[in-house]
Parts: sequence; C-alpha cells; structure tokens
Amino acid sequence: MNEAALKRKLGIPNWRSLSKAKVLKFAAAMPEMATEVRLKLIEQFPAFKDLGKADIDAVTEAHKSTLAANENSQNHFYKASQDQRDALQSDLGRDDLSWAQREALHDRLDQNVQRVGEKDSESKQFLGAGMKVVAAAGAAALGLGVVFVGGKIAGASEDGSEESQ
Repeated sequence: MNEAALKRKLGIPNWRSLSKAKVLKFAAAMPEMATEVRLKLIEQFPAFKDLGKADIDAVTEAHKSTLAANENSQNHFYKASQDQRDALQSDLGRDDLSWAQREALHDRLDQNVQRVGEKDSESKQFLGAGMKVVAAAGAAALGLGVVFVGGKIAGASEDGSEESQ
C-alpha cells in the first residue's frame, strides 16, 4: 500500500489531519505498507508514539482517581452499614422486646447484610469495567510499540543490518 492509498483508507487529505481517533487505524495499516512508505511516514510524524502515550497517561490517571473515589465511597458505606448492624444488635440484646419486635430487628439486619452484598457486587462490576478501559489503553500502547519496533526493524533491514522477521 502506498501513501496515497493509506490516506484514502484513513479518510484524511494530509498527515496533519490524522486525528487521535485514527492513530490506531493508522497503526493497524502499517503492516500492509511497503517498507519505504512506512519509514517515510514515520519520519513525517516523529511524535507518533507521544500522541498515544499522552492519552494513555490521562486514562491511567483518571482510572487511579476513580478507584480512589470508589474505595472512599465503599468505606463510608461499609462503616455506615456496620454502625447500623451494631445498633440493631444492641437493640436485640434488650430483654423488654416482644417476639414481633425481635423479628423486625432480625429482618432489618438481614436487609442490611443483603445491601452490603449488593454493594460489593456493584463495586466488582464497576472495577471490572474499569479494568477493561485500562486493558484497552494498554493494548493501544502495545500497538504503538509494535508499530515503532516494526518500523525500526524494517529500517535496520534496509540499512543492511541483521534482518528480523
């Protein structure tokens, strides 16, 4: 594939129009390019890897911040739930309660424990979704690394250095 065909495939008139969203599409097309075209493009766009790295760093920082906020929220919820259970158990220790009152307190304890279980499941789903975002960012970083390693290997092969396939 030559440079003009690649620009058509990406839907851009020139390399200045290569958006962050199209960088991965560009990276995926690199193996289809002739070695000389690939090297020429990399020379025209030396900050290629930095473009993706800035986005990955931003995703990582946002993920860390989100995890910290989630942990703080979880801790407050668990503390409040524990305080409620302690109060209910204290009430259950009273001798002046009827059977119906004791049953109502046990029901409230059961509801509390169920809410804690639901909150735990909700948190695990949230963390799982966050890990998917981080994994996608890692895959993007790996893709960028492969593109640049591929370009360096191709460049070494053209220079007559040891060829890697």
